[in-house]
Amino acid sequence: MNTEQLIILGILAVTVVMFIWGRWRHDMVALAALLACVVAGLVPPGEAFSGFGHPAVITVACVLILSRGLQTSGAVDVITGRLLPTNGSARLNTIVLTLIAAFLSAFMNNVGALALLMPVAVGIAQRQGLPPGQLLMPLAFGSILGGMTTLIGTPPNLIVSGFRDEAGLGTFGMFAYTPVGLAVAVAGILFVLLAGRWLIPVRTRAAADDFDTGHYLTEARVEEGNRAVNLSIRNAEQLIEEDDAQIVAMIRDKVRINAPHGNRKIRAGDILVIEAEPKALINALSQLGVRLEEDKTEPKPVNDIELEPSTTVAETAPDSDKPAAEEKEKPQKSKEGEDIALLEVVVMPTSGIIGRSARSLALRTRFGINLLAVSRQGSRTVARLRTLQFRPGDVLLMQGPIESLQDFAFNSGCVPLADRALRLPRPREAMVAGLIMLGAVSAAAFGLFPAAIAFATGVLAVAATRIVPPRKVYEAVDWPVIVLLGALIPVAGAMATTGTADLLASLLLSHASGGSAVIALALILIVTMTLSDFMNNAATAAVMCPIAISASAVLGASADPFLMAVAVGASCAFLTPIGHQNNTLILGPGGFRFGDFWRLGLPLEVIVVAVGVPMILLVWPM
Repeated sequence: MNTEQLIILGILAVTVVMFIWGRWRHDMVALAALLACVVAGLVPPGEAFSGFGHPAVITVACVLILSRGLQTSGAVDVITGRLLPTNGSARLNTIVLTLIAAFLSAFMNNVGALALLMPVAVGIAQRQGLPPGQLLMPLAFGSILGGMTTLIGTPPNLIVSGFRDEAGLGTFGMFAYTPVGLAVAVAGILFVLLAGRWLIPVRTRAAADDFDTGHYLTEARVEEGNRAVNLSIRNAEQLIEEDDAQIVAMIRDKVRINAPHGNRKIRAGDILVIEAEPKALINALSQLGVRLEEDKTEPKPVNDIELEPSTTVAETAPDSDKPAAEEKEKPQKSKEGEDIALLEVVVMPTSGIIGRSARSLALRTRFGINLLAVSRQGSRTVARLRTLQFRPGDVLLMQGPIESLQDFAFNSGCVPLADRALRLPRPREAMVAGLIMLGAVSAAAFGLFPAAIAFATGVLAVAATRIVPPRKVYEAVDWPVIVLLGALIPVAGAMATTGTADLLASLLLSHASGGSAVIALALILIVTMTLSDFMNNAATAAVMCPIAISASAVLGASADPFLMAVAVGASCAFLTPIGHQNNTLILGPGGFRFGDFWRLGLPLEVIVVAVGVPMILLVWPM
């Protein structure tokens, strides 16, 4: 092992640890790895940013834009409206929704497909009196499985195809993944639908018509004349005990007192941090006679507010990165006669508000809305609401005019958690968007143009027809994923040029597989799947592709089955909520905890290996 190999292995080890740690965003970690390789002389400075021109990166960006066209035109709503049974049972609706998600994910961004269908699933759960997780986990897993069936279904497939091309074997075709991917997807979806009712953890709430977002932590200010003044903490908790609420902290003179003593007296000016479910929260505040700290408008008495979420779903667009001023201005006042509503939204993994707070976003001055409470599964936050930094999967309880709430959801990349009437489709635009996508897919599938050229032409068409307005085109791109891919491709190239990939492949073959090509193939699939459970799937594919190609060269076998194993493994992240963005997206709305995914995910991954390896060997012989 020479010096260059030691350096690149060290950089890769730190990169993987940083990915798993999750302290920094994946694109920042990838960029840091690229710059480290440049400084170490492993990547020539002139080639440092060559990855951003890679066909796979261009294709990913174009597919995201075309997916936005399918969403905004109402084409997806037409499909859902026609296929979803109006009076079907919960089980039938789960089956149909999962199949729709798998189909849509084969041709559009699977996170976008889930975001569109998730409010429908939550509404069905409310009407059927079921925990929403029973519908959301099959929906999320189905969309992940469906994405592996085509070239454009998921970024790892495009990355794998790009590495095959660089190896001199040409790119994979549009449906080259279909035989293996479809077999794995069918087996996986059947298992999820049959075993889900027993293996998906049931997270119920006190009220059957609510979906489980867990208990909210919210702040209430005590004012002169409130019933709570001069009560002890113990006596105050007795008043709200029937509502299953409790006082978990007190803020006095800007000092937070966690778990205050039961004998401590409550004074005017104190802020009580109360933990309760949304509807129970309203009753608890009424019992104490206090008001929400963040409720600065006076549309109704707090005990008159009903938690009826808005019925409109917003498109998920990342926030424009404009800096928000600090909240020094007076809050916006609602217009006379404007309806004040409460809306619960989940923070998307691609949301622009991740890492920011209500104060930095200036919610009142920019949108005229208030953040009333935050539900975060797995941990209890001790931060003030105004300064709490949002994370993917957080559920936010917002208050304000309906239109303002919708604007916030649209601009921030959040999904309203409520059943909603379908958007009125624009038939002409829906048809044009579908034809453009079909034309791009056909051009790539029949080899008329390379995939990047075919889908770039499609992007030009949707912009020219204003299905996606030109000013909205760049908002449809998930830029962190683009930076991640563009940065890691040169790093993966350094693995090959330094001989590190050959070294790792030799170690894998000599110590683990015993020289057996079949065992080596299964190991590549398992290792890739394991990494993908803890780090970004596109990053996993970029790291594993050079190793897979080197392994095939050492064995004197075709590279195709090993690359196909990487593609399947990188797409199948079912053990953790951080392995795939879709898992993160359902974490809060489903009321799930970090360890809830492995119960269904572990046997599902076993099925992926059991079906995937024989199918790869059958379709792509060595």
